[in-house]
Amino acid sequence: MKKSLKKLPLIIVLLLAACIYYYVTIPAFNIHATGTWMFLICGWAVIVLLFSWRKIRFTKTGKLEYEKEKGFTFTKLGFGILVLLVAILLIGSLLSSPIINAKKYQQLLTVENREFTEDIKPVDYNQIPLLDKASAELLGNRKMGTMVEYVSQFEVSSIYSQINYRGKPVRVTPLVYASPIKWLTNQADGIPAYIMIDMATQETECVKLEQPIRYSMSEYFGRNIYRHLRFNYPTYIFDQLSFEIDDEGTPYWICPVKQFNVGLFGGQTIGKVVLCNAVTGETWSMDVDQVPEWVDRVYPADLLVQLYDYHGILKNGYFNSILGQRGCLRTTDGFNYIAMDDDVWVYTGVTSATADNSIIGFVLVNQRTQESHFYSVAGATEDSAMQSAEGQVQNLRYTSTFPLLINVSNQPTYFMALKDGAGLVKKFAMIDIQRYQNVAVGDTVADTQKAYEALLATNGVVSESDGGTATDVKTVKGTIRSLNQAVIEGNTHFYVTLEDEDGNIFDFALPGLLDIVGYKVGDTINFTYVESAGSNVSPAYEILGADGKAPATEDAAGSDGSAAGDAGAEGAPADANADGSVAAPTPAGDENASGEPEDDVVEENGAAQTPEEVAAGDDTKQVA
Repeated sequence: MKKSLKKLPLIIVLLLAACIYYYVTIPAFNIHATGTWMFLICGWAVIVLLFSWRKIRFTKTGKLEYEKEKGFTFTKLGFGILVLLVAILLIGSLLSSPIINAKKYQQLLTVENREFTEDIKPVDYNQIPLLDKASAELLGNRKMGTMVEYVSQFEVSSIYSQINYRGKPVRVTPLVYASPIKWLTNQADGIPAYIMIDMATQETECVKLEQPIRYSMSEYFGRNIYRHLRFNYPTYIFDQLSFEIDDEGTPYWICPVKQFNVGLFGGQTIGKVVLCNAVTGETWSMDVDQVPEWVDRVYPADLLVQLYDYHGILKNGYFNSILGQRGCLRTTDGFNYIAMDDDVWVYTGVTSATADNSIIGFVLVNQRTQESHFYSVAGATEDSAMQSAEGQVQNLRYTSTFPLLINVSNQPTYFMALKDGAGLVKKFAMIDIQRYQNVAVGDTVADTQKAYEALLATNGVVSESDGGTATDVKTVKGTIRSLNQAVIEGNTHFYVTLEDEDGNIFDFALPGLLDIVGYKVGDTINFTYVESAGSNVSPAYEILGADGKAPATEDAAGSDGSAAGDAGAEGAPADANADGSVAAPTPAGDENASGEPEDDVVEENGAAQTPEEVAAGDDTKQVA
């Protein structure tokens, strides 16, 4: 009895230490949590050592000896249990790993193949986030600097969750106490506001609350959001928390709960979500399919990217992903967010496991439902596109933000902002994913889109037959005064001037506008074009019939690669062969040994001529 009483203070100290450890580290009591097992292992090791150290001694030869007692001593039993706990942790980790569960990991995410033009609607710049997180942080800090009543006591949190708020892409983040001393003097009144940044207009607002935020990450005791959640849900294993607001502007903490689908510790997804009112501390636990629609961030972006990597890399087993890598796909470095159907989707490119500079497509994953779509589009990686955009303004030394995927004239397009050394957005860029040498840069989004659509039309990428629709298309009808051809970067272009359009040159790019080869000087032509900003050369968009509508013709190119069409199509006089096919033009200009044009020229009676010189109006060589 006396011996037991002597150990009572030690037991009390151990219990007190365990309580302090739990209060500080707040581990979950869950067999799927490695923190729980580490808590048990460390705690049990301390207990065994404290209660058994007198029964352990080292001999002169350095061997460990136990005090001889009848049966198993507490020391032997304690160390046995300790070894068992460590074994469970190690064996459980192995049995939960992709090494022996590759198929289960690969099936954690279901991916549906979709068509880009069917899902990704033409771009609406009121819903396109023009800023990245770094730019948002800069705007948030500047806004905070103007709030005289708050700036000395609070700072802006670095969370900046991107959400959809009333149909607009915004980033929201709460204020935090500037220091422990500031917390001590202000915690009774709570946090009075949060920052909201419109990612499309760059408008920044400090939203003052009628009732302050009392539960946050910057609290130290019971109102700390992590501790508040742990005491209410001691068995839940929480993933990354995000700060969001509902449609009324009420702040909430969105707290996803981990679910492990492979063994003890593997195959993590999200099984439940806890919503916590940041003002009152009220909490609601629900399954993922019961989450309100205003919630945007249930699945953390990093988790979704990891799940797709499992899906792409482990298709043919774990060892194939390490050795042969046959059919292995992985996501590119980095991701961004797209707003669709009032949800936030994570976007990232998909490339081969050998990490080349091209993508085979890209994947979109819904952050609320985990719905996943793959789009097969071969093109440049995001890093290559960023380098291409920066190359357009290399004299200004601007840096590119991570690209955003948009639909311009039914073409998958990278959109990015270009920032100066201070982090301010100065220009914008659009890059054709499939042909990333097509780069347009502008001072405003509207100018950039206009230049980009003109670039697509110039290169014969966009045509009405492809379903593309430019946003600034004009129609013109007139008599052809001159018609010349040139080869630019390996592509044939016809440059046309009209009788009543002095100074304007219209660029018809092949093969998109192949019908132009059927026209000659003096013919009447009716077509649409995209007006180019800052240039008198405008790319033609579509050749129309006499009635102002596109003629209904067969595909310009047959299966054998020969040009085919209706020579008698209304509004399209043509010099045709006997079989009705149109003769393909012969490219002009000298070519080097590789077949590429040596110079980009227009031929006028055998003399070199620049496209701008066509506007002079002199008679030129007829092309028929």
